[in-house]
Parts: sequence; structure tokens; C-alpha cells
Amino acid sequence: MQTSARKRHAATAICSRSLGSAQLEPVLSKSGFYLDLWLVFTVQSWTLDVGRSIVMLVLDRPGPAEFLHIVFNITTPLILLKMLQRSPRTPPPTALHLGTVVFVMASGVRLVADSIIRWLLLIGYQLHLSVRENPVLKNLQPSSLVGEPEALELNQYVPLFLVLLLFFSGCFCPRRPEARMPPAAWMLLVPNAAYYWYIITEGQTFILFIFTFFAMAATVMHQRRRDLVPDGNGLFMLYSFSAALVLVAVWVACLWGDPVLRRKHPGLIYVPQPRAFYSLHLGRVTAA
Repeated sequence: MQTSARKRHAATAICSRSLGSAQLEPVLSKSGFYLDLWLVFTVQSWTLDVGRSIVMLVLDRPGPAEFLHIVFNITTPLILLKMLQRSPRTPPPTALHLGTVVFVMASGVRLVADSIIRWLLLIGYQLHLSVRENPVLKNLQPSSLVGEPEALELNQYVPLFLVLLLFFSGCFCPRRPEARMPPAAWMLLVPNAAYYWYIITEGQTFILFIFTFFAMAATVMHQRRRDLVPDGNGLFMLYSFSAALVLVAVWVACLWGDPVLRRKHPGLIYVPQPRAFYSLHLGRVTAA
């Protein structure tokens, strides 16, 4: 009994020296998996964000898609704020408020981009073609406007990935058997990873995603030097990002030889958009 007590006291002393006595308590007390937080995040992302794109393609009326987007702009900042508040490394209130304002502004910009694309669809815009190759935009004046609608969509996901990275930086605990994913986390892994796949492909955020993933990996290596490992939330994020990367690789491999989509994405990084695939291959079947 005395030997076991000495070992526990020595382990606590090591953690106290590496983290500091002020940081040890919040890390130990907040290492559980936040099932409610991740469940709400996944459900609202699929219902409002992914659902908005589906409604925009299926329905010609702009009202339902715009309503889903407005609700998404309201609920997502609240969820991200709650996520940061539960993190042991909570940013200052000024940073939280500034991040909320930036996210809402970026969401508003994306709402404008969606409205532009929806209007273009009504006049014959083809999603599987690049902006400059679309017949309805060849005579657009001034020519500098060409390419702006699709570029506006990237802005919304920058604050999202920053918040996820900040939250992940606090998802570490001392090395122990309890630092693992519970069964509920495994159930949410697939839909959460699929949503990240949607953000990467539809939002064209592969570079932003891969930089965030590398930053997460670097954080893990840094924390291992302090004898800390990812807790349930950290493992859930790492596995979700890894699974999303696998899904993107499979998606790109399946469409690697598509000449039309290759023309729309001619750069070094080839990640076709799902709605472009729908417009090219499935839209014709639906119309027929």
C-alpha cells in the first residue's frame, strides 16, 4: 500500500512539474468525452449545412435553403462558443467575442455566395463547369467578377477550423488507461468524418484542413514530451480527421479520370465538388 501511494505521489509530482499546479486540476476534471456537444454539432451540421446544399439543388425556390442557412449562422457560433468554454484552455472573452463576430460575418458572405449561385442556376449555370467556361458567364462585364461566387464560400470555414484546433489543444490528460474513446464516440465517428469530407470537397478547404491536421499532429508530439496523451475528445477529433482524409482519398481516386471535372479543377490539388458531380452525372438522370 505504501509503495503504491509513493508511485501515485511521484506521478502527480511529475505532472505538476510539467503542467504546473494551476493547470493540472482542469486537465484532470475535463478529460471526459462530451457526447452532448459532439452530437449537437454533428446533427446540426448535417441538417443545416449539408441539408442547405441538398435543398438548393433539389428545390428551385430559394426560401428553404436560405432559412436553413440563417439558422446555421445562429446555432453554429453558439456551439463553437460552448466548445471553447468546455476546453481547459479557454481563450480570453475578447477572443471569443471576436471569433463569433468573424464567423457570423463569414457566414453572411457565404449566404451572399449561395444567393449568387442560386440565381445563376436559374439562368442556366452549370455546376460541373468552371466559372469562366459557363456559357451564361462568358459575356459577363466586367470580367473581373468572374470567379468570385465560388471563392466566397471558403471564408466561413476558417473560423471553424481555428476553433476546432483551439479546442483540440486542450484535449490532453496524463497517460492512463481511461484516455480512450467510449462506444458513443465510435458511433459518431462516421457521420462526423463524413461532414468533414463534405467541408473539404464542397467547400474546397483541403489546404486549410491539411494544415489543421498537421497542427494537431504537431500538438500531439509536443504534448507527448510532457507525458500527456489525447483524451476521449482529442482521440475523437484525430480519428475523425484521419477518416475524413481517407474518404477524400477514395473520392479523388474514383473521379481521377473524369475529364470534365479535371477541367474545372486543373490545379495541383484535385478535389471535385459533390454538387459538380451531381450536376454532371446525376442531374441528367434526374431530369430524364
